[in-house]
Amino acid sequence: LKTGFLKWKPDYDSAATEYGKAAVAFKNAKQFDQAREACLREAEAHENNKALFHAAKAYEQAGMMLKEMQRLPEAVQLIEKASMMYLENGTPDTAAIALERAGKLIENVSPEKAVQLYQQAASVFENEERLRQALEMLGKASRLLVRGRRLDEAALSLQKEKSIYKEIENYPTCYKKTIAQVLVHLHRNDYVAAERCVRESYSIPGFNGSEDCAALEQLLEGYDQQDQDQVSEVCNLPLFKYMDNDYAKLGLTLVVPGGGIKKKSPNAAQDKARGPATVGSHADEEEDEYSGGLC
Repeated sequence: LKTGFLKWKPDYDSAATEYGKAAVAFKNAKQFDQAREACLREAEAHENNKALFHAAKAYEQAGMMLKEMQRLPEAVQLIEKASMMYLENGTPDTAAIALERAGKLIENVSPEKAVQLYQQAASVFENEERLRQALEMLGKASRLLVRGRRLDEAALSLQKEKSIYKEIENYPTCYKKTIAQVLVHLHRNDYVAAERCVRESYSIPGFNGSEDCAALEQLLEGYDQQDQDQVSEVCNLPLFKYMDNDYAKLGLTLVVPGGGIKKKSPNAAQDKARGPATVGSHADEEEDEYSGGLC
């Protein structure tokens, strides 16, 4: 990097190579702080040389050294900086992968930050029309939002997932996302939104008549009639129990308003199952009792 009478410009390229070698040596010696410092200097040399991709790689490596030192928030900051440089360099796929890596690092420490990183990665993938990768990121964000009981945001995230699955014509997964949406809405005590969600799903090919649709109609009926037994029965179906863990938990902990007490008597349930004609026949029997007069 030194200049002199015969060397007017620093040789950033060679300096970056040497800093890279130093970083590897420090890392192998488990001297992570010095390795981080070497990576940062390597990144700076690459930046001065206008080699943005290599600079981003070096920043990412510096972030990984901070991860080894358990300084996760700082590590994520550097990886985010690297992802911005990847975007600037015109390599969005690498940027999205870096954001996903940062999300995984911080997930257990700061789920809020992880959600933000996954959503950013999803946006980058979506802009590149890599919808399957975008869906993977959105799925991670949705599950973290549910785990953190940020249900309003989870409902929006699930709707976004569902619309992309519909776009790529993966209809069976749309049904599963509808179940997750309904569970989220019911935990928000928003029966109207849950019902609307099912109603809108009738436009998805094959939904009407699927076991998912039948189970959801049963669930909504039980919830509306404050029948905890029916709600619990539906939520214990394999269809619900074998969903992603976070959504399965929503099903198992769903309690209807009113303390979860069953409001209907068994006779009322039987009458309902028999239909209006049966109820009418009971009334006829009562009339027949007195048809011969009170005596």
